Amino acid sequence: MKLTHFIGGKEVGGDTPFDSINPSDTNEVVASYPAGGKAEVDAAVAAARAAVPAWSGASPELRSDLLDKVGTTIIARAAELGDLLSREEGKTRPEGVGEVMRAARIFKYFAGEALRRHGQTLESTRPGLDVEVWREAVGVYGLITPWNFPIAIPAWKSAPALAFGNTVVLKSANPTPAIAHALAKIIHEAAEAVKAPAGIFNLILGQGGVGSAIVEHPDVNAISFTGSQSVGGKVAIAAVTRQARVQLEMGGKNPLVVLDDADLDRAVAIALDGGFFQTGQRCTASSKVIVQDGIHDRFVEALAERAKALKVGPALDPSTQVGPASSDTQYEQNLRYVDIAREEGGRLVTGGDRLTLDTPGYYMSPALIADTNPDMRINTEEVFGPVVSTVRAKNYEEALELANRGDFGLSAGIVTNSQKHARHFKKNIRAGMAMINLPTAGVDYHVPFGGTRGSSYGAREQGFAAVEFYTQMKTVYVGD
Repeated sequence: MKLTHFIGGKEVGGDTPFDSINPSDTNEVVASYPAGGKAEVDAAVAAARAAVPAWSGASPELRSDLLDKVGTTIIARAAELGDLLSREEGKTRPEGVGEVMRAARIFKYFAGEALRRHGQTLESTRPGLDVEVWREAVGVYGLITPWNFPIAIPAWKSAPALAFGNTVVLKSANPTPAIAHALAKIIHEAAEAVKAPAGIFNLILGQGGVGSAIVEHPDVNAISFTGSQSVGGKVAIAAVTRQARVQLEMGGKNPLVVLDDADLDRAVAIALDGGFFQTGQRCTASSKVIVQDGIHDRFVEALAERAKALKVGPALDPSTQVGPASSDTQYEQNLRYVDIAREEGGRLVTGGDRLTLDTPGYYMSPALIADTNPDMRINTEEVFGPVVSTVRAKNYEEALELANRGDFGLSAGIVTNSQKHARHFKKNIRAGMAMINLPTAGVDYHVPFGGTRGSSYGAREQGFAAVEFYTQMKTVYVGD
């Protein structure tokens, strides 16, 4: 499959020197994609800029119809798109189809929000004047998205941008261009069907230089980025330097606290889900489990037994529970962190091995590392793989203190039967999202998403909060 850019309502091809590889079978090339650069970005931004007046001035019903049509098409093609996503990214087929359906629901949600862009009418303090407050489009949005949710995250960034009258230039992640291309094609077909202006949605494929060209472009009014802290910091500096809006999501090292009073089986199931499913490749994964002394040893033994029983295999194999890492780079990083944890004194209870299966792929047995110190790298740095560490805590107070350490603050969870501790935890945990007796991973599409500290910067994503980043306010005074 040879992919193209989408610029100004047209597919723009060229040489395709880069390949997307199936991580379940590295002999298979899923797609080849072009090397976009500054010229393509300039053309896409120019097309997006030209489309802003007509799109922002269009009836909200037109924008709603477009997004609803995109959502309906994705639902109708969910099986096909789920297979493509799983082949390209490596998550199991049920996980791939589930993500596709999430993307569809996001578009349908914002189809409704397009009709609900509220304003206010206020009385002035001066007689004879009225005050109106509107929300209006900002302009061109540059969206830079990761590989771990390669259709859902582009959806939750592009849907609100389009819903509120903005236009989009999307740079998808290098390992997953095919599913991004499929989404772009669906959006373009829907745009043609409702007679939307050409250029409202543009996709540029290519390596890191594409992202830099978007971030630095003077005609891009806002940047939404999901990725690492190191790259996010550079994006923020470049955007703020030229006074563009910026929104950053930069991962997490999410703690799951397990207290002595927790139901053991429930706690293990929650940790297993949050730590290992979707191959641990979730920014909300609970990769650090803080366990109170009284339950610690039984918990580690039970979690190790459940982790060892997980079936690792090809993404499209119906029996697979944990797919491969998405790329060779991520695979080697996962294995390296297991070695680092052992070198720093952690005890590898199970897993952490390279696996050789019928097809060559980036397969690793889920790893559980116990007896770790809170300050070890395995507990302070994001691994982004099926690697879970445990830390002992004497009591709830120490567990909370340990959970609040570090530079990340995306999601955090607690497993307990104590209402007192659950209530205290949700008020005092330094995280953007708190989960009570649930995995740290797994959030709905219609509620705000984001963290504190080094996990997030700027306005929240998703749900009703998205209007804050994707619109600007105008205050209008009306006299006689």
